[in-house]
Amino acid sequence: MATSTLNIQGMTCGGCVRSVTNALQGIAGVSTVAVNLAAAKATVEHDAAVISPQALVEVVDDIGFEASLAA
Repeated sequence: MATSTLNIQGMTCGGCVRSVTNALQGIAGVSTVAVNLAAAKATVEHDAAVISPQALVEVVDDIGFEASLAA
């Protein structure tokens, strides 16, 4: 398992957190998702052979938020 941390801009409430969490949890190969509204980050444990970190970013972007990989 790999762990990727995403910076996410545009989250303003618990509904945003749920949207991001649900989108990421719905991806094959993702095992756990923890989204922190105050830090504007999501930590995702995933199978790197199934889903790449960049693909995780694209999923979050597709639902209307601006994501990037944390350094």
